[in-house]
Amino acid sequence: MLHNAVVAGEPPAPEEGSLADEALDAAREVLRRTFGHQDFRGLQSAVIGEILAGRSAIAVLPTGGGKSLCYQIPSMLRPGLGLVVSPLIALMADQVAALRQWGVAAARLDSNIHPEERGGIWLQIEAGALDLLYLSPEGLMQPAMLERVSRLPLALVAIDEAHCVSQWGHDFRPEYRALGRLAEIFPEVPRLAVTATADARTRDDIRSELRLAGAREFVASFARPELALSAERKRGQGHQRGRPPTRPGR
Repeated sequence: MLHNAVVAGEPPAPEEGSLADEALDAAREVLRRTFGHQDFRGLQSAVIGEILAGRSAIAVLPTGGGKSLCYQIPSMLRPGLGLVVSPLIALMADQVAALRQWGVAAARLDSNIHPEERGGIWLQIEAGALDLLYLSPEGLMQPAMLERVSRLPLALVAIDEAHCVSQWGHDFRPEYRALGRLAEIFPEVPRLAVTATADARTRDDIRSELRLAGAREFVASFARPELALSAERKRGQGHQRGRPPTRPGR
């Protein structure tokens, strides 16, 4: 079932009024000035526009399709702190390092952060000096962390790799399913579930488990015309293979 879905190749209905246009213009300026890209690709602008308007969304964009910009740019433009839930410390570290190189105020709180550094990060958060904070689901759902974060003004909550809710949430990462509680804790904060892997059934699970009823779905095409697959019959015995044909001119 498609819930108010926007599929690649089917542009979303334009927002009425100039405020949406102004918000996207501001987003494009951040894209150019901070990230060095001239314009958005695919469904990026539609997803970003939805979040800037204060509405929750589900975005399924292929790897390399710019998913992270869909929550990074709104976090920089909306008042408050952008909270990003990510499953891997290495992924969080890479994104935070890249953002800092671009001049974006970003930090992460995980088990590898020294207590002294952790204290400094909280001072930045409480001073309103951070745009983005990355946390693991396990770190966020600790009662002490939830209580502390609940007192902060938030720009958005982004849940990366949201397919974990459906495919592994009840076994591998049970805290992913607990993220549905965020709908009660932050009822006025837009939430964005992003993933590169979600068929229709998985998207329904994400919607149900994360309590994203009414959120629009943005589903990009996964066609990759620059990639090609080929096969050749094995020649000889065992592990021996025939030499692939030589390309003309090589």
